[in-house]
Amino acid sequence: MKNVRLDSVSKMFGKEKGVEDVDIDVKPGEFFTFLGPSGCGKTTTLRMIAGFYFPTKGKILFDNKDVTTLQPNKRNIGMVFQNYALFPHMTVFENIAFGLEVRKLPKAVIKEKVENAQKLVHLDQYGTRKINELSGGQQQRVALARALVIEPDILLLDEPLSNLDAKLREETRIEIKRLQVELGVTTIYVTHDQTEAMTMSDRIMVMKDGVVQQIGTPQEIYNRPSNHFVASFIGESNILDGEVVEINGDLVRVKLEENVFITGYMKKSSNGKKLAIGEKIKCSIRPETVYEGPGVNQLTGTVQLVEFTGVSINYVVKVGSNIMKVMIINKGNQILNRGDSITLHVPENGIYLIGE
Repeated sequence: MKNVRLDSVSKMFGKEKGVEDVDIDVKPGEFFTFLGPSGCGKTTTLRMIAGFYFPTKGKILFDNKDVTTLQPNKRNIGMVFQNYALFPHMTVFENIAFGLEVRKLPKAVIKEKVENAQKLVHLDQYGTRKINELSGGQQQRVALARALVIEPDILLLDEPLSNLDAKLREETRIEIKRLQVELGVTTIYVTHDQTEAMTMSDRIMVMKDGVVQQIGTPQEIYNRPSNHFVASFIGESNILDGEVVEINGDLVRVKLEENVFITGYMKKSSNGKKLAIGEKIKCSIRPETVYEGPGVNQLTGTVQLVEFTGVSINYVVKVGSNIMKVMIINKGNQILNRGDSITLHVPENGIYLIGE
């Protein structure tokens, strides 16, 4: 297990910015995910860690050893690509053995290691199969076994589930996490899928336009987003504009519009400065934190849309000039219709305030 540290790493492609001033410290054995939309710089950052790109600025360190300009084959990394990059003319066994043969290990050692890797990914009966005889999920497991068989210090995965259907994605996601926990290998994972990031990661780095927006645990990223982008990108969130009218310790009272006020928690604005009376602010409210009925932070609105999923009743509600999404857990309660009036309330800990 190795520690991976990026120290103010930037990458330019000509005059185009790839990533800018990335600072991360991945702990040994940690499952660390780069999350963001297409083109945000997550794969560029991963490729610099792998050694396929060299940074324009900054350093990459493995256990405090500078590997910034070290060639990929000298870094002892295992990598799983989005398209798997398997050799179609080779069997499963031959694909998995490739990295060991490049290292010129004895044939008996290669055979033992490959067979163990096949068992690890539940492909021990598939050694003689050609790649085109496998399903997408099986091919993905071959790629994973090939990356793991060399016993890498660091495992890198670049959108490895994007070519699988929904059911296979879920199954393979669980399998990858099982293997990572079992082997304890430091793992860096790239995805644009929030569910993958939230369910698999110890920590997540959210990126946009080549810039890191927030680093934290899944709970921190979801419950305490650092800015508007993170709040809107991770899950669903109602982002309401307001103005600070009162500050009482950690509690901040916000005016949304005339005679509509809510109170939530925030110590500092996102730029690190203390909040001030009159400051413009954004209120992030997750749909599942809103309750039907009277209570603290009470709001009254009109139902615009109703969606019954079985598990929940999802409402789109107009509250003053704002539109809010509300998710009510189905407990056999009466379902309202479009045009009905609805009373809602939001606990103070269900409101997170984001300074502009």
